[in-house]
Amino acid sequence: MPARSNSWLSRRRSKRRSCAATTQLQIVLPVLGVNAVRVPVPKPASGAPEADDISPIFRLRHAKSGVDAQAQQIDGEFTMLAGSTVVPSWHGVGKAASTRKAYTSYRIQHEQLVANGSIMVDGDRGRLTRNVVFPSPSTAGAVALGRSCNGRREWIAPDGTTFGDWESRGVE
Repeated sequence: MPARSNSWLSRRRSKRRSCAATTQLQIVLPVLGVNAVRVPVPKPASGAPEADDISPIFRLRHAKSGVDAQAQQIDGEFTMLAGSTVVPSWHGVGKAASTRKAYTSYRIQHEQLVANGSIMVDGDRGRLTRNVVFPSPSTAGAVALGRSCNGRREWIAPDGTTFGDWESRGVE
């Protein structure tokens, strides 16, 4: 009797390894600043009931500086979306030492995004060329506006709900 081939077993192991590798990449790549595997959650078709856990697309606007940024919570992370218009350079200045330290951090982050091509500067405007994950809505807002901001209040959903109110819904 001929020996049974173990090819089905090796294919099964290979598939399991591939799934594990994909999961690891989805964790590691965003940490390294590569967000290609993160995509905005598609909105349900009109007329379909909207799930409570799907984030709306929030907007941050500031007419004077020309900022018009969009963001969405994707996989639990606050992500500013490609195409958002932001300030071309950081210009906030703090008076207190702690404020200066925070502003320096925001300025460095903005400069890194310009340097790595995530923000393309064109005259007096900057535009996000890819989705960028931020540790908080306030950090995203600060990078977009070039000054500090309370992201929980300043990012607004199409229905007028602030990000903070949306995030706190059902928590009482």
